[in-house]
Amino acid sequence: MSSAAEKKIILKSSDGVVFEIDKAVAMESQTITHLIEDDCAGDAIPIPEVTSKILWMVIEYSMKHVAAAAAADGALKAWDAEFVKVDNATLVDLILAANYLNIEGLLDLTCQRVADMIGNSRNPEEIREKLNIENDFTAEELKDLNARINWAFR
Repeated sequence: MSSAAEKKIILKSSDGVVFEIDKAVAMESQTITHLIEDDCAGDAIPIPEVTSKILWMVIEYSMKHVAAAAAADGALKAWDAEFVKVDNATLVDLILAANYLNIEGLLDLTCQRVADMIGNSRNPEEIREKLNIENDFTAEELKDLNARINWAFR
């Protein structure tokens, strides 16, 4: 017989914030699933690569997807689209967290958002502008690079 406490998992973010969540929500992460299955979870599972802000977003995403799977409602796509409408820094942090925690759906969703942002950009300058990426190449380095890969932009 299992108790309600056994169905909760405690996660600890890189900045020390503790989250107590349902096991089903935690199991959205393959990384956490493996830790639980290998009996390596302990009292709290440290998530050293993810801040509390981003971990909360990952938990929110996972809770929504667990609930949607149980309810089988069609509103999830719209919710996902709104969920990833965040600033670029947060989007990058979500991608890194999804990759670290091995949450395939969240990784696909966030990477698709970046692809959509890039859209039909024709050159690196347009992509840098859309993603707020600073060009750290010198003029000489850009000239050399363009000379070597000019074939790619014909």
